[in-house]
Amino acid sequence: MPTVRGCDMPDGLLYDVENNIWYRENDDGTVTVGMTSVAAAMAGPMVAFTPKRVGRKVRAQKSCATIESGKWVGPAKIAFEAEVVEVNEALSADPKIANGDPYEAGWMVRVKPTDWAAAKAELLPGTEIAGPYEAKMAADEFAGCEAAA
Repeated sequence: MPTVRGCDMPDGLLYDVENNIWYRENDDGTVTVGMTSVAAAMAGPMVAFTPKRVGRKVRAQKSCATIESGKWVGPAKIAFEAEVVEVNEALSADPKIANGDPYEAGWMVRVKPTDWAAAKAELLPGTEIAGPYEAKMAADEFAGCEAAA
């Protein structure tokens, strides 16, 4: 698993570096969506998570959820067109889950992509993520997950 500036980036996921979002393919054709450890560390302790409702269509580069922390309020942008099929109710009840476990318990939504093959081609696998994330963190002047803790 690559670690960039103290931020873990699991190999088995796909990443949208620009939006700090990860994606996990599920056996049923859905995709689980979450924020990276980088996003969680940059935002600080989460105070609210408001996902789009189940059944809502989300266009590419549009919000699948709104995230709020003490430092930031903004959209979690999905990289591709999809329909929300499940939301993480536990995360809505306790948004700080995303800070402690962004890749498992802290997932945000599950979606059914309109064209997963095309979307997948635009995402980076975890095995190729270290260089692009190092560049993004440098550009964002983010020291890393350990410095943010």
